[in-house]
Amino acid sequence: MSRIRVSTIIDASPRAVWSAIDDIGSHVEWMHDADAIRFRTDRRAGKGTVFECDTRVGPLKLTDLMEITEWKPRRRMGVRHRGIVTGEGAFTLTRARGGRTRFSWHERLRFPWWMGGELGGVVGAEILRLVWRRNLVNLKRRVEGR
Repeated sequence: MSRIRVSTIIDASPRAVWSAIDDIGSHVEWMHDADAIRFRTDRRAGKGTVFECDTRVGPLKLTDLMEITEWKPRRRMGVRHRGIVTGEGAFTLTRARGGRTRFSWHERLRFPWWMGGELGGVVGAEILRLVWRRNLVNLKRRVEGR
């Protein structure tokens, strides 16, 4: 199981940051690795929402099947990956000094044997960490209006 953690400080309140992420369909606008999102449930937000995300990292493309497992507005959004890559993760928002928000993203992922299994997970985690840091720069700019 590979563990990936990235975080940033955003110059906005948790309420403002949550409003930038609670529309799951809009994640393709700030996530460099997300090409398209298709909902598999009538729900578009909240616990129990299921969706497919076409994901691209370099030449690797796959469809990630995800389910929202936790939905605590302005605090936490949890997800379970049920596709080719499996695991769990969450976005966590905590108040930071000066009315800002610490946005943390962590995932525990398991890669299939044909993607190198555990060894592929070590390499994949490092690549995803770089991609997700870039995603957080995009989210920060989006929320801060830059």
